[in-house]
Amino acid sequence: MNSFHGTTILSVRTETGLAMGGDGQVTLGDAIMKANTVKVRTLFNEKVLAGFAGSTADAFTLFEKFENFLEKNDGKLARAAVELAKEWRKDRALRRLEAMMIVADKDETLLLSGSGDVIEPGENAIAIGSGAGYARSAANALINETQLGAAEIVEKSMKIAASICIYTNENFTIKTLS
Repeated sequence: MNSFHGTTILSVRTETGLAMGGDGQVTLGDAIMKANTVKVRTLFNEKVLAGFAGSTADAFTLFEKFENFLEKNDGKLARAAVELAKEWRKDRALRRLEAMMIVADKDETLLLSGSGDVIEPGENAIAIGSGAGYARSAANALINETQLGAAEIVEKSMKIAASICIYTNENFTIKTLS
């Protein structure tokens, strides 16, 4: 799968809840264009979290389409994700979008890509973007070795990713669901 520069999105699920976080950096080539972009949002009456990596304009299009599919499918996350993935892959204009998304509700977490992937992670942490490997590794270690809550794990893991990945900053947006 493609790795997009300029962002890190991390979703963590623990026994006590779900948290998703993203950094705020937007880069264009080797220049930082903006440091405080919000890449994680709540959707569908604050019952769904969604985060994106990739082109900002493309992500806004995907957020809107995904929320429409959530509404059409009464908030059923998997059904909405599959519908978006099908349209994303088939539609000529959408196929050109350069982005990936993580979406999650109280029951499941899914990764969506433009190649039609709808992937449920095998672990309680999943990440996308240029700092994904660092953030996910840190989160898995914290999940397994501490009693921290999901939001604390996301914050600590994102700080680790930001200290290593030049495309990830420390202006985090962290959203939670209990």
